[in-house]
Amino acid sequence: MKCRDVMTRDPALCIPTDPASMAARLMRDHDVGSIPVTEDRKTKRLVGIVTDRDIAISVVAEERDPSGATVGDIMTPDPLTCRPDDDLVRVIATMESNQVRRIPVVDGERRLVGMISQADIALRGGSPDKTAEVVQEISKRAA
Repeated sequence: MKCRDVMTRDPALCIPTDPASMAARLMRDHDVGSIPVTEDRKTKRLVGIVTDRDIAISVVAEERDPSGATVGDIMTPDPLTCRPDDDLVRVIATMESNQVRRIPVVDGERRLVGMISQADIALRGGSPDKTAEVVQEISKRAA
């Protein structure tokens, strides 16, 4: 199975100058825990990812104004990625070894084409046993 078989196509995205509150609204509206960040909305070249945890730690816990803090201020730059033709087993192994729950899918020019999450694997991955293993491995605390 390939990444393109399970990925969510054309995910919601932010650009670095968007307010953190916009990323939070997109997460709420799309029922996701992360938003990919692209250099602009036209090229969709991936530059980072912002998660609900980033907002909680870098905005809420620091008592920053969510309208004043930008996505670029709190995002993780250059996240792990995969390609549409990558083997899903390899991507699952990458998620497990790096303990990440979501991976942006990019083309050869690093343009965002999709996202793969634990939920995508659970819904479209085809193997309940593998899904349980993925969730368990990704959720382990780092040693």
